[in-house]
Amino acid sequence: MTTFNDIFRKSFVEGFNGSVPNLESIIITMTITLVISVYIFFIYRIYTRKTFYSKGFNISLSLLAILTAAIIISVQTSIVISLGMVGALSIVRFRTAIKDPLDLIFLFWAIGVGIICGAGLGQMAVVTSAIVTAGLFILNAIPDARAPMMLIINSSDINNESSITDIVKKYSPSYKIKSRSIVSDKLDLIIEVRITDGHELVSQISSIDNIISVSLLSHDGEVTF
Repeated sequence: MTTFNDIFRKSFVEGFNGSVPNLESIIITMTITLVISVYIFFIYRIYTRKTFYSKGFNISLSLLAILTAAIIISVQTSIVISLGMVGALSIVRFRTAIKDPLDLIFLFWAIGVGIICGAGLGQMAVVTSAIVTAGLFILNAIPDARAPMMLIINSSDINNESSITDIVKKYSPSYKIKSRSIVSDKLDLIIEVRITDGHELVSQISSIDNIISVSLLSHDGEVTF
């Protein structure tokens, strides 16, 4: 007697079109994947030349695309292999920290290329790689907003604030006083400024009477537009 489970199992297995690809198609697929993975290798090397560059991570990107393509080709041949691969990958734990968020883009790029090429869509992988490359360099070419700087002023005269702000206005009209502290007869100011010539600003403020010290520090926080 045929049960529902038997019918479901038979239809599921027969519905899985697990044809074994020939050697020629495998060679073509892996060659396309190799070419694109080498391309990703050089793009990552060029893109990160001004920042922290990890050759080991770059090599891993290239090999990851090739291994992913091989896995995708293998799982298409048999449902047993595909289920076994899912089980094997489910127990793997990756604990390597990604230091730069852009590394995630390259990581998913390599994995995506492997999946797309393994599925036999080499043209799609080429087009996707071209679009990702164009997007990376076009967006990177957009200039950053001028980061604000912190002007720290210590004065022994609490009445110097108006003289200080008059000078600051000349160099940074959109200045913002972030902190004002008065202790005894001393005035401490922290002013957020956006300037191009910090030397002139510091020199003019230093020339004011009763100024103890002037410091101009770069601001590492988020840049607002």
